[in-house]
Amino acid sequence: MLMMQRARMLTQCLCASHRLRHSDVRVRFAPSPTGDLHLGGLRTALYNYLYARHAGGKFLLRIEDTDQTRLVPGATERLIEDLLWAGIEIDEGPGFGGEHGPYIQSQRTQLYSEAVERLLKNGSAYRCFCTERRLELLRKEAVRTRQVPRYDNKCRNLPPEQLEAQLANGTPYCIRFKLSEHEEPLQDLIYGSVQHNVSATEGDPVIMKSDLFPTYHLANVVDDHQMRITHVLRGVEWQISTTKHLLLYKAFGWQPPQFGHLPLLVNADGTKLSKRQGDIGIKQFRERGYFPTALLNYIVSAGGGFEHRPNAKPQLYSIPQLAAEFRLERVNAHPSRLNAELLNDYNQLEIKARLAVPQSRLQLVEHVQQLVRQAYPMHSNLDLAESHIVEVLHWAAQRLTLLQDLTSGKLSFLWVKPSNFVLKDLSAAQLEQLLQQLDATPEYRKDQLNALFKSHAKAAGLKFPALMKTLRGALSGLQEGPGVAEMMEILGKNVVLQRLRECIDKQTQQLQQQEL
Repeated sequence: MLMMQRARMLTQCLCASHRLRHSDVRVRFAPSPTGDLHLGGLRTALYNYLYARHAGGKFLLRIEDTDQTRLVPGATERLIEDLLWAGIEIDEGPGFGGEHGPYIQSQRTQLYSEAVERLLKNGSAYRCFCTERRLELLRKEAVRTRQVPRYDNKCRNLPPEQLEAQLANGTPYCIRFKLSEHEEPLQDLIYGSVQHNVSATEGDPVIMKSDLFPTYHLANVVDDHQMRITHVLRGVEWQISTTKHLLLYKAFGWQPPQFGHLPLLVNADGTKLSKRQGDIGIKQFRERGYFPTALLNYIVSAGGGFEHRPNAKPQLYSIPQLAAEFRLERVNAHPSRLNAELLNDYNQLEIKARLAVPQSRLQLVEHVQQLVRQAYPMHSNLDLAESHIVEVLHWAAQRLTLLQDLTSGKLSFLWVKPSNFVLKDLSAAQLEQLLQQLDATPEYRKDQLNALFKSHAKAAGLKFPALMKTLRGALSGLQEGPGVAEMMEILGKNVVLQRLRECIDKQTQQLQQQEL
């Protein structure tokens, strides 16, 4: 039954009379599961997604895994997880349904075999029996003579008797596609009219390997046609290949989609992004604590597609806002330079945005609670009250880039309450007097607090260093760290009064126990 259904699908999708209608936008992101998603891949997925959402179309995910030698276990699952984390919704794809599946190329091999037979019959492709040794000799000779290595199309015009003899002997072969000598220019949606005369620089490309798995060129064209893709937006590195794909569409008699090639994503100095840098994988950004909307705004800030606002301050846009404003004609044709400093700015903006909404604010609080517990697993006396965390987050949103920074050693006083601190330089009564003044202080500002401490020390006959040492210990249990006044400003009035009150209560209890 399954074979009959697949045969009907093959007949429908390869029918010569079938014409692709471009009235409904359908785009796809088609990664290979050979590693983790990186910035360039996310940019491609995002621009496809924004284009589809702006036009009210569909976004498809297709896994291109025909190169079985390079597959990485679990890569597909991580790719999907990263896309969903970024807020990119998948309309059709593996595990998401759709009428044009399967959406994994290794499960579509019969489609490709049927397509190859069609090209063989109409004379657009041929069997190549050249051995790997012969191809290697061609490459070495080209290098020796300082020419570009290319296949010499030897098997393109094999006499019928030689072809039959090779087949009768069971000689292994691949399938090659005949390149045309006069390729028409590509009307690129971003670069305009582009022409690559691939037949002048390349030999006929392999479209089906001897293991019966298709190469990228064939599978890409067959899948885009069968899945009714209307627009292909991919990296500019595929622009030369697009010429071959247009020739394949012509050989099949199919209407091609429209093509737009996204410029290279590069560093601020123009150098190419490299996986070896270890800082372009989405996994690394997630682990470091960057938020998805911040990362997306960082990407689009480099690549165009939006109204240019010179000298404007960074502003955080949601995905629906980005989709509403996105225009393909605004995408720059020159390399897109990433400004690393902007990522931190956007992350701060996202912290502020999340703090402004009750639901996302609660999620931030829960996330900080988790981070603190992980950072201080041996401490049971942690200050993780929601009100305290929200106050800290408001302070952090103006100064810090990542929530993980809140768990650094110098900020441990935010969370770890002193448990064994003993008053030495001040009595409980003296600290009580200061506590009353602090309670009467409406706003905690560093300069005002320092003035209060100096005035209090002078009036009470206390040594100022001793007062500061006592307050630092009572608030944090630490001997070093930020200034006491700054520490109080960060902690906020409620937490400061609570911790000082607990210190006074402990001192009182100790004195009572000593009297007994």
